[in-house]
Amino acid sequence: MTVQQLCPLLSLQVFHLAEPERPVTGGYAGDLLSWVLSRAGQDHAWLTIMSNQNVAAVALMADVSCVILTEDVLPDPDLLRRAREKGVNLLGTAQDTFSAAGRLGQILSGGT
Repeated sequence: MTVQQLCPLLSLQVFHLAEPERPVTGGYAGDLLSWVLSRAGQDHAWLTIMSNQNVAAVALMADVSCVILTEDVLPDPDLLRRAREKGVNLLGTAQDTFSAAGRLGQILSGGT
């Protein structure tokens, strides 16, 4: 599954889509940046409510496929700028983190 394929399945709003063909192989939900950095997997979708510019740096260092801001959180202007500069796929959803993570798990496991 690619980031672009995931967008309609999770009804994601696209804030920035630098690498639409980037694979999504799993997911990680978390808001403590140091925790995410040490635990999120490469090519995972990272679900968070954090919206400051440090999210882009952590996304790059953790090598996640995309960041999904949950609960209708909008990216801080500095985060959006950094995502554009650094090529971070930045998306959003109205769903709460728990629901979005559950749905992501279903999709990635081949469920409907």
